[in-house]
Amino acid sequence: MEKIREHTEAGNTPFYVYDTMRIQENCREFLNIPYTPLSVNYAMMANSNPLFLNIIKQAGLKIFVNSLLHLEMALNFNFRGDEIIFAASAMDELTMRQVKSSGAKLVLDSIGQLELWQSLFPDTGIGIRCNIGELVIPRKTTGGYFIGNQSRLGLTMDSINNLKGNPCISGLHIYVGTNISEIDYFLDCYKHILNLAEFFPKLEFIDFGGGFGSGEKVKKRFNIHAYGRKVTELMNDITSISGRKISLILEPGRIIGADAGYFVCKITDIKMRNNQQLIGVNASSVQFPRPLFYPDSAYHPISIVSRNNTASDKTGRLSSIYGCSTYSRDYLARDVELPQAHIGDIVILGHAGSYCSTAHTSFLGFPKAEEYFI
Repeated sequence: MEKIREHTEAGNTPFYVYDTMRIQENCREFLNIPYTPLSVNYAMMANSNPLFLNIIKQAGLKIFVNSLLHLEMALNFNFRGDEIIFAASAMDELTMRQVKSSGAKLVLDSIGQLELWQSLFPDTGIGIRCNIGELVIPRKTTGGYFIGNQSRLGLTMDSINNLKGNPCISGLHIYVGTNISEIDYFLDCYKHILNLAEFFPKLEFIDFGGGFGSGEKVKKRFNIHAYGRKVTELMNDITSISGRKISLILEPGRIIGADAGYFVCKITDIKMRNNQQLIGVNASSVQFPRPLFYPDSAYHPISIVSRNNTASDKTGRLSSIYGCSTYSRDYLARDVELPQAHIGDIVILGHAGSYCSTAHTSFLGFPKAEEYFI
């Protein structure tokens, strides 16, 4: 709070502030998963701030990217090619050549992509993204469906079966969905991927992706310890069957930084309308965009801090927090219970360390908010 007040009084709002120790703790939890060999590759889309990347790199995480821009950033940040996972869809030849030149592990999304790769780089190992949705009951998660016939992603079981025995398949990849808290759903999907391992004699790695639940309302914090223990049991089973160690790759993204970040802005206007307190702030949803992208599911706990340290009325009032543009959907929070607000008070929105600052959009004309690490 001292740092938040310091930056607020200096006129720096809106801004993000991150708890460095919390980020480090989240990294350690994944690195403590007992299976070896293990590679924890942070999904850079969640937060690509250079200071954030430095924290996760120093902690021992590697990196996951899905664009050439992020690939270039990772290489410039001295991640080695073998420390990078690159997965994308609809790649063109130029992209494939650049990824190959980088030395990154590549995961492809279709038979057509695989055929193009093999025409360019015959007998070169490659990973495939597996859509095993017909083997389980797919769940719609925060970002929609990631497996099943409603997902555009990955090779279906027909395609995978046709590749059986292909010596160029060096990796199997799955991404179950986003913000999932139920460990058993992960495990059910993982078991089907492990059953495919016997198809490919040159398999080197299995990538279980990410999607670990973090920071949503009424859901418990994801139990990484229990998850790691059960995943280790699964991987040890496949080791016993295959007679060799296969590398395990995980791609945590949002869970690494979500609960370590806060968005801070200042109240500049208050309206009462239809028995609701409408709180105007000196920020826009394009600077804090997750509620704009996920209006039905984004949850960010809110604190209102008095500008003069006086105790505020704790009586809850139905409230919405709106941004300083004329865009009708410019809300940072809607229909929440908040105490009586006053102009000049500070608004702090939690769980803002992932898919928030990095998702800034310029369409309303507001600059990207500053980011501070403490």
